[in-house]
Amino acid sequence: MEMIKIVLAGPRGKMGQQVVNMIHNHENFKLIGVIDSKNNGMYLHEVIETNIKDVTVYENCEEALTTLKPDVFVDFTNPTTGKIHTEIALRLGVKSVIGTSGFNSSDVERLQEIASKNQTGCIIAPNFALGAVLMMKFSQMAAKFYNEAEIIELHHNQKKDAPSGTAIKTAEMISQEWKSEIPTIHSVRLPGLIAHQEVLFGGQGETLKIRHDSLDRNSFMKGVAISINTVQQLDSLVYGLENILF
Repeated sequence: MEMIKIVLAGPRGKMGQQVVNMIHNHENFKLIGVIDSKNNGMYLHEVIETNIKDVTVYENCEEALTTLKPDVFVDFTNPTTGKIHTEIALRLGVKSVIGTSGFNSSDVERLQEIASKNQTGCIIAPNFALGAVLMMKFSQMAAKFYNEAEIIELHHNQKKDAPSGTAIKTAEMISQEWKSEIPTIHSVRLPGLIAHQEVLFGGQGETLKIRHDSLDRNSFMKGVAISINTVQQLDSLVYGLENILF
């Protein structure tokens, strides 16, 4: 299998460092550059602890993608920066995997138009943990049988957005079955948490709880790897990992 050349935005973040390690340990992936908000011109191993050598840090996304010409661009930054980076990548025709949350429906629709116009594949996933995707899918299935539900999402206290992209996506999937209102979302931000969500359904004389817990950020890496491989075959934007798994 041919090596997939990758540029990553957000290498200093907790998720970004996990992605760096995953790429380094994957036999078919090669990290050729990173995009950071500072440290322009330095090498990645000077910025974070890694055994990867000769990977240059860029501060400008367009410069990095134009210079390096990667097969795939991966973004784990923040909502504002992630949206800008995604649009730049799609306009340049660079296939992209976006793990940054905070994209609303209008953001996704606008980026879908750009992706289609440029015939460029892109996967935006609120959550890359396979168990979390199943939790969302099971919740959508349960919504056929229950008329009331609430979503509780719990994340670490450094998470920028609330509610989480996973909770919003879950609510949208439930609403598709109900063809009506979106269930209420409760957000919790506390130190010690990673990423957790439960969906509570209530019916006459019973309740149903569907819950997923990510106890380590490694839980997201299989989904990221699957997305990097799958986006190679796409020429449009897909929102949600469930759309490439099922």
